[in-house]
Amino acid sequence: MKNRIPHLVWSMLFLMFMGAPSAHGQFIKKLAKSAQRAAERTVENRVNREASKKTDQVLDSLLQPGSAAPDNKFDPKSAPEDPMQDVSGAQNAGKTEVVATGKDPADKLEVYSKFDFVRGDETLFFDDFESDFVGDFPAKWDTDGNGEVVSLGDSGEKWFELKGGSVYIPDINDLPEDYTLELDVIALGLDKGTSSTSRLGITLKDNRSFDARSGENLAHISIPYCQFIGIGIDLENKISGDRIINNTIKTDIRATVTEPHHIAIGVNGQRMRMWINETKYIDVPRMISPGAVLSHLNLQISGMRDGVDRIFVKNLTLAKGGVDLRRKLMTDGSVSTNGILFDIGSANLQPQSMGIIRQIYQVLEQDKSLNMRIVGHTDSDGSEELNQKLSEARAGAVRDALVSVYGIDSGRLLTQGMGESEPVSENTSPEGKAKNRRVVFERITKL
Repeated sequence: MKNRIPHLVWSMLFLMFMGAPSAHGQFIKKLAKSAQRAAERTVENRVNREASKKTDQVLDSLLQPGSAAPDNKFDPKSAPEDPMQDVSGAQNAGKTEVVATGKDPADKLEVYSKFDFVRGDETLFFDDFESDFVGDFPAKWDTDGNGEVVSLGDSGEKWFELKGGSVYIPDINDLPEDYTLELDVIALGLDKGTSSTSRLGITLKDNRSFDARSGENLAHISIPYCQFIGIGIDLENKISGDRIINNTIKTDIRATVTEPHHIAIGVNGQRMRMWINETKYIDVPRMISPGAVLSHLNLQISGMRDGVDRIFVKNLTLAKGGVDLRRKLMTDGSVSTNGILFDIGSANLQPQSMGIIRQIYQVLEQDKSLNMRIVGHTDSDGSEELNQKLSEARAGAVRDALVSVYGIDSGRLLTQGMGESEPVSENTSPEGKAKNRRVVFERITKL
């Protein structure tokens, strides 16, 4: 048979069916290039469909480094819309369901109802690794160690696996005074044997070097992945060469980091805040050196057992801004934001967007006579008809969140969709399209 699975691959499958977990890791490490190429051809040419569903799962696990186990709770298909991703004309446009993990569809939005992170409006850097090849080091990054792009789950979504003892520098220079930094993280293999030194470090500093502590000015956060004891989040800075802050925030995030989690950092002048999912763990008013430019970002991995404790990141986003939208709305009468995110090609509102929606609620709550128009915009991909419907549905989803989560009277809210008709940038690049996908809030006196 032309598409017969090679004998060596069947041998691998046999061992995996025998249920030896350690054999799985050993085979990933020891997989010979020739066998891997043969197995890849088998997967690519699955026209005979003779292998069972279980066989397909095992092959995918072998051939996609870092594949999630079948019982892993993370589904990459549920990931939020990427800021740079072109999704406006998707066929499932117009859906208004809310992504939720509980029985009530609004459960997850309720959890984020006090979330006060606001993403910056102008995207300066974004990487979802979709342009990189599996097995390669990502093109927009540098390192003093190693790491590779891998494929997780059946969807084939690409993630960047960070390796222990390595430092990573994305191609980011000259950070502005006000900005936000976000990334999605998955940790696999964590157990009671995960070391107390197992950490993901995030450092903002004034020079481009692999030494995370070098430079006259820096701000450093260290997130623990230890499981046998609750270890706090380390916080450190340097201002003009002097270490001013060197502290541990006492908190137990063991359960949080075993699930897929979202890290968000906001810098406004000297102030630095950090959230993991909906919880704010750090809010330091004088973390950043006054007048200093922290121009570079480093990520560091330490204390991980090779091939056992595994850390993957995706959707690293740096955006300029992240300032208080309430004042702008009250002063100018309208505010436009790219920080409200939806599921790909739909109007399913992502809970990380609740920081902005919460600010709109606060404005409406402060002035009971105020009414609001919510206007959705898309880029030009897809048909005009689909984009129009999608923009209307997304504006409606924002209205529904204000009503169901914050109790705003629906009679005070108007929604409108403009589709692709009012671009603020060109639609020929990911950056331009990202600017065009936006939500505008307008104060109105009468409905």
